[in-house]
Amino acid sequence: MTTIYRGTILHTKAFDEFESFENGFLAVSKDGKIIGVGNDYDSWLSSYKCNASTLSEVRLSEDQFLMPGFVDCHIHAPQYAQYGLGLDMPLLDWLNTYTFPLEAKFSDQSYALKVYKSVVEATIRCGTTLASYFATNNLESTLVLAREAARQGQRALIGKVCSNCNSPDYYVETTEESAKATEKFVAELQGLKNPLVLPTITPRFALSCSKELLQELGDIAKRLDVHVQSHISENLAEVEVVKGIFRTSYAGAYDDAGLLTKKTVMAHGVHLEDEEIALLKQRGTSVAHCPASNTMLNSGLCDVQRLINAGVTVGLGTDVSGGNSVSIQDALLRALDVSKHLDFFKKQNIRGTGEAKNPDPKYAQLKYKQALYLATLGGAKALSLDHMTGNFLLGKEFDALLVDVGVVEKPVRPLNVNELIEKFIYTGNDRNILEVFVAGKRVKTPESA
Repeated sequence: MTTIYRGTILHTKAFDEFESFENGFLAVSKDGKIIGVGNDYDSWLSSYKCNASTLSEVRLSEDQFLMPGFVDCHIHAPQYAQYGLGLDMPLLDWLNTYTFPLEAKFSDQSYALKVYKSVVEATIRCGTTLASYFATNNLESTLVLAREAARQGQRALIGKVCSNCNSPDYYVETTEESAKATEKFVAELQGLKNPLVLPTITPRFALSCSKELLQELGDIAKRLDVHVQSHISENLAEVEVVKGIFRTSYAGAYDDAGLLTKKTVMAHGVHLEDEEIALLKQRGTSVAHCPASNTMLNSGLCDVQRLINAGVTVGLGTDVSGGNSVSIQDALLRALDVSKHLDFFKKQNIRGTGEAKNPDPKYAQLKYKQALYLATLGGAKALSLDHMTGNFLLGKEFDALLVDVGVVEKPVRPLNVNELIEKFIYTGNDRNILEVFVAGKRVKTPESA
């Protein structure tokens, strides 16, 4: 049965293009595809030529709207078991003290299922319809994550983590083990025949992979035409170590192995050199901006406008558990915060810290509608899945959120479209997300909230 949503519909079509229909409609076919959207419902209905008995109509209240689902371009699923812990440490210390010991526990599949069930539930509750997950080195438990995402109906990229050096003895692979397990993982995941859940090649980061392993993974990605994800230029100390090992830039280390592709997303990119940004653009490689973890782990402030102005596609990532929230709405807010902070540093003589060392009076702060793009269509583009999700263009799959800004406290007056989305961005949370849809299927209801 075709479902018609009547009320406020909004989405983005580009970084600087926001579109809304205040008294609009959105039509979803029985197979979960968007077949109509706009203001003129009567005109669409007459051209669609359907029997009214085959339509199901949902009318939104004045406090409600439909928007595309959130896209989390970077999240470590096993680390959900420790999120909120150890965030007073820099990256490399945090990895050795908290993260590696935790991830080693995922050889226990029952433990893995408990954590993975929880993290998928939590991300869906917060409106994430598409997530790019890092799992662990363990093949079998990574398949547990894939099956759990499929069971709960979330769209996901799943990666078996690869690392053969500069890791603890209890949590490391050989080059051969890592490459073979990666190929087997891709085959197993494709064997699920679930179009929502796809494999992604996942070297942890260049520091934990030898040149030989990176090359093997690059060859697999090219031969099997699959996605790639990793980290890049997150922390200054990490960048220097990578340069010392590979005798090239961080981006160059990946590029030499064939890992910078149009299906690659690299998390962070805080300290990229101009030449590296140009290389990412040339290769069509995207960046997942992770503002929470960049702050929590003392890594730095990523200038997203610099990346976007250079032509690099950018999405948002929660980066749990370096980030302390599974909500992309929270990441959206953090991205706005970071942009404001950069504006301070580039323009103001801040009392106590002195004048801006690199003043940039032309710097433009990120606006909330631009940040909404990063959280939805920008993320889908970053993960090379914007042909099927990210906004409400005709023919795309219905990945959406039904939001109600009056759940906790009803607004004192009716809000217009801009005010509805602004209210949600700045004051909302998962309680305001009443329903979540992936490919037309409802995966969160008010009862499950």
